[in-house]
Amino acid sequence: MENSGSLEQALQEGNILRQLNALIVAHLRHHNLSQACLVASDVASATMTPLNVEVSPTRLLELVAKGLAAENNGSLRGVSSSVLLPTSYGSVTNPRTASIDFSATHVKGSSKTLPKHESKQLSEHKSVVRCARFSSDGMFFATGGADTSIKLFEVPKVKQMLSGDTQARPLIRSFYDHAEPINDLDFHPRSTILVSSAKDNCIKFFDFSKTTAKRAFKVFQDTHNVRSVSFHPSGEFLLAGTDHAVPHLYDVNTYQCFLPSTFPDSGVNGAINQVRYSSTGSVYVTASKDGSIRLFDGVSAKCVRSISSAHGKSEVTSAVFTRDQRFVLSSGKDSTVKLREIASGRMVKEYLGAKRLKLRSQAIFNDTEEFVISIDEGNNEVVTWDARTAEKVAKWPSNHNGVPRWIEHSPVESVFVTCGTTDRSVRFWKESV
Repeated sequence: MENSGSLEQALQEGNILRQLNALIVAHLRHHNLSQACLVASDVASATMTPLNVEVSPTRLLELVAKGLAAENNGSLRGVSSSVLLPTSYGSVTNPRTASIDFSATHVKGSSKTLPKHESKQLSEHKSVVRCARFSSDGMFFATGGADTSIKLFEVPKVKQMLSGDTQARPLIRSFYDHAEPINDLDFHPRSTILVSSAKDNCIKFFDFSKTTAKRAFKVFQDTHNVRSVSFHPSGEFLLAGTDHAVPHLYDVNTYQCFLPSTFPDSGVNGAINQVRYSSTGSVYVTASKDGSIRLFDGVSAKCVRSISSAHGKSEVTSAVFTRDQRFVLSSGKDSTVKLREIASGRMVKEYLGAKRLKLRSQAIFNDTEEFVISIDEGNNEVVTWDARTAEKVAKWPSNHNGVPRWIEHSPVESVFVTCGTTDRSVRFWKESV
């Protein structure tokens, strides 16, 4: 019987090793870097694993992230367990369509049509509304203003209000703890924690499970104006883009700040406008005032690709990954939106016809990645392109008094928010009935 048990254990261990090898090969093969592809081939050959193994390329990182969360009991050290939400919170709803292949430069067929949207003003800040962010499950979004305040909204209550429920109160929290205007926001992927960055050189953590909390329970004091923040999918690390040309990577638990081990020479003004992690955290991107887009390995923090003059001589105002991590969508003050392949750095799509020269506005995907959305400063409009054909398919008046500064789309459904400058308002957009 002992021999039988040993055999079963050996077979089980062998099966686990085969699965692990397949996960590693799939991860490396889809890493979109030439060196990683070569390593994938070597690993496949050495372990007798098919190079084209049918395994999700993101599965390994998903398992690692879950393992790290389980090891830490799913919480940040120093944070009460009451901060944690049920397992349903932070779980990302499956996208309504599969990932789109943008690699074809000449797409045949007609463009898709985005249903008409209507907007409703929800609230006002006392000054310019500078940023907004949705939680990963789409249940909440937050806005940050030049008045140093942060407002948190609950999306189901917004919908109740829009449907005529006069008792619905979608604004559920307001936070006041910064000394200077808010630059960016992000939600922890698994906990009721909202993080903010501001011109006061601070990154602050707010627990929005506590109804009376107005101030941060944790603060990172940086050395520069913190322009942008992005959580790693595990929630263990926080990326910060500042007036410094080099991205700052914080360990959320130890407060340690790490800098890239290799970094190319920056231009005259290398301040970072935006930082964003990919969906698995295997790579992150920076959009800089010096006109560069830079890609960093999410594990080693090495700069693996630098694309200078990504928008001519203009600064890059935003950069986000496609869900499959193969492409980066960027916006610049040259009035263009561009889609680039990560592996080669080449531009595969260009979206034209929306003027952006003054504001640090974004270009974003809708929840299905079928459309690209941005702001046209010249006409004060929300503009939409078919993501695959690059054809402009819709334009709507922003309904703001003055051009919106920020636009942010829900990751799980067809709703988005715009943030006003002159009118200081927050507008919620949804498909017209």
